[in-house]
Amino acid sequence: MEEDVKNWIKKIENVKKGDFDLSRDEDLSIAIMNLISLEEHFYFTSMKTNNEKYLEMLNSVRVLRKDLLKRIVKDPNGEEWCISKHLLAGSMRLMEVGTKELAKKSKDAVFFFKQAFNLYSLFFAINLGMVDKKELNLENKKSGILDTFSGIIKKIVDCCKE
Repeated sequence: MEEDVKNWIKKIENVKKGDFDLSRDEDLSIAIMNLISLEEHFYFTSMKTNNEKYLEMLNSVRVLRKDLLKRIVKDPNGEEWCISKHLLAGSMRLMEVGTKELAKKSKDAVFFFKQAFNLYSLFFAINLGMVDKKELNLENKKSGILDTFSGIIKKIVDCCKE
């Protein structure tokens, strides 16, 4: 597994400067997560209030979210576009669950936060080309692929870079 980590780090180092600004794209990915959440809220609010104006707002937010996601998911192959969107959405929801558990002082908070970060890391692993899509298998217990990607992302993503 250590050799895999070294190879993935080499791949990241070979990404041309300017093609992928991790600090910017980390911020952008969080913004996209929030836009996905807004889409969900507009949907549920429309259903609860029977007010279709919320669906118009949903569509406006969706257009913006799609435009912003294109800045990170540049050349999607197969289902990478939807996979990327759902990885961010899943990560955001697990962060929210973790935060709620944290407020209850539950030990489960750490579990949810770790899973959120694993999904977030997988999002970047896919969009940085760190893994061949054929290798991608979330059920792969042997390699601990999610934990491996999380370890790499922890080393290369720094939200404090300006």
